[in-house]
Amino acid sequence: MPSKPQIMSLWGLVSQMPPEKLQRLYVDFPHHLRHLLGDWLENQPWEFLVGSDAFCCNMASTLLSATVQHLQASARKPGEGSTILQHINTLESIYQRDPLKLVAIFRQILQGEKKAVMEQFRHLPMSFHWKQEELKFNTALQRLRHRVGESRLLREALQQKAEAGQVSLHSLIETPANGTGSSEALATLLQETVGELEAAQALVLKRIQIWKRQQQLAGNGAPFDENLTQLQERCESLVDIYFQLQQEVGAAGGELEPKTRATLISRLDEVLQTLVTSSFLVEKQPPQVLKTQTKFQAGVRFLLGPRFLGTPAKFPLVRADMVTEKQARELSSPQGPGAGVESTGEITNNTVPFENMGSGNCCSALFKNLLLKKIKRCERKGTESVTEEKCAVLFSTTFMLGPNKLPIQLQALSLPLVVIVHGNQDNNAKATILWDNAFSEMDRVPFVVAERVPWEKMCETLNLKFMAEVGTNQGLLPEHFLFLAQKIFNDNSLSIEAFQHRSVSWSQFNKEILLGRGFTFWQWFDGVLDLTKRCLKSYWSDRLIIGFISKQYVTNLLLNEPDGTFLLRFSDSEIGGITIAHVIRGQDGSPQIENIQPFSAKDLSIRSLGDRIRDLAQLKNLYPKKPKDEAFRSHYKRELELAILTPSCCPPPPWSPLLPPCPLCAIPVFSPHFCSPTSPTCHAHFFHLPPPSPWSTP
Repeated sequence: MPSKPQIMSLWGLVSQMPPEKLQRLYVDFPHHLRHLLGDWLENQPWEFLVGSDAFCCNMASTLLSATVQHLQASARKPGEGSTILQHINTLESIYQRDPLKLVAIFRQILQGEKKAVMEQFRHLPMSFHWKQEELKFNTALQRLRHRVGESRLLREALQQKAEAGQVSLHSLIETPANGTGSSEALATLLQETVGELEAAQALVLKRIQIWKRQQQLAGNGAPFDENLTQLQERCESLVDIYFQLQQEVGAAGGELEPKTRATLISRLDEVLQTLVTSSFLVEKQPPQVLKTQTKFQAGVRFLLGPRFLGTPAKFPLVRADMVTEKQARELSSPQGPGAGVESTGEITNNTVPFENMGSGNCCSALFKNLLLKKIKRCERKGTESVTEEKCAVLFSTTFMLGPNKLPIQLQALSLPLVVIVHGNQDNNAKATILWDNAFSEMDRVPFVVAERVPWEKMCETLNLKFMAEVGTNQGLLPEHFLFLAQKIFNDNSLSIEAFQHRSVSWSQFNKEILLGRGFTFWQWFDGVLDLTKRCLKSYWSDRLIIGFISKQYVTNLLLNEPDGTFLLRFSDSEIGGITIAHVIRGQDGSPQIENIQPFSAKDLSIRSLGDRIRDLAQLKNLYPKKPKDEAFRSHYKRELELAILTPSCCPPPPWSPLLPPCPLCAIPVFSPHFCSPTSPTCHAHFFHLPPPSPWSTP
């Protein structure tokens, strides 16, 4: 599989930039001290401490101390002068009186650095985005805890005064304190805190949606961190805040007006219900191309299960049902149906109980032996085929929440899938899923997806799919995308820029037959994927195959090269074939291009591409000028292996070097006279390619 990309910090990019571009950022904070802080600076919540309330002041003081400690530790390293420590002490004395000023300075520096990186590199590191998101949530959580503590202190102070008889509860409500009645201040504080809880919940819900989207993109080969531990911890932390606030609202008693109290309770209950229902996720997706009468697995996870289910004598059962796209849309709407959705297919072994796993901190249900016995097709739209019809598996369960045993229904839809009944439907079904995975949007209406997308995004998708499917680090190159664009658009434009702002439709991708062929673009591309994965991975990874290149471009590359120069390209005329194009001399001495009949995966499973290239004496140099033995030696089958596989008591195989070669294809055979251009065993099936007019050049 492709290796993970190296993680780069914001500071890692900033430190590569010319100092003069950033000098203006370090007027209020010395550049040499900024250098000592390195990427530590971007990992602190400077940008999320806006305001001057008690929480921000406390956080600013803590961060000032941490900054000084970090600078002192860095300054003690070898090579740092003693004057650095003096600068640090000066810094501490300046900002001790107003640490929020330092927060503002660092916030301004980071914003300037981000702007400079965007101008030079056009994007910020993905790791920086994730870290900022984490800092934002953690800061919001710390603020919530601080606000709950403030609410508790204010409520206790009010109640102590009332109990001591110093003032009646009624007068506390009526009498302003600092312009606001004390009970009114408590109500305001609780309302603001519930609002901050709702905002923190929105961050968690967005993160859950991002996790789901990444899971879908992983279906096309994108990297995906499936670990749900952090999301579970976030959900649990907000549930803790919910219970603390619920306790505060309940304990406030007469300090709150009945209407205010009812509103707070309603808002809190809405937060809890949303958190609970949103934390039921499909952790292990069913296959997105699902064949009837074939066993498959799937699994769900309830992030708040350990908190609310505990260890009951009997865990709730989770059920799996097949639903149509129409049913999925109804389920996603606020007025959608509740329990009892009719299944559109018969699934066996479709109920399993929740289980506590991982020391009881993971509540999951794993369906190990699901089987779709049959599917009931629904009405399709227009020219839609059965392999364009999307369904989903609906996972559902019900449990009782809290001491009042409130029934809560949990539902989670799988990613869209296509049900097939024959293996020959697999290719077109994969196209439907690839398109949906790549181009759907978060929070869409199931399973709406764009009919037309930018060609640039299609290139990203094809590259991602190719690298993941083949299992290589070598992706597609710009010249490959040029060829693919010419193919899908039936346009021989010669520049990459000609296609940059074009869009490609679903029909062009997998409904319209390519000009002069009997297959669609995707059917051809998928054949290349399968061939490369099965037989050509090492050749592609060693960059021995140009692959995606037109015959016209091959002619342009090879006509001026010496005899025997060759290159490898994927066949245009056949699905899943690779051909060798090479230079020969015609009878008049002019250079001509010959293309060997394409090799299929079956051909290459009998004799490898490397050995076939070695056998063909007319092939001398891999384009541009690399001797074939130097390029392909590691791919030749060693003679020692041949000797081991062929004992002396057994007749040699047809490719044994001891046998006479075929005069046409140069491969040693038992009976050369049986080998002819029309023989299926002969590899000298050449066809002449006259120079095109005009030539197609990149």
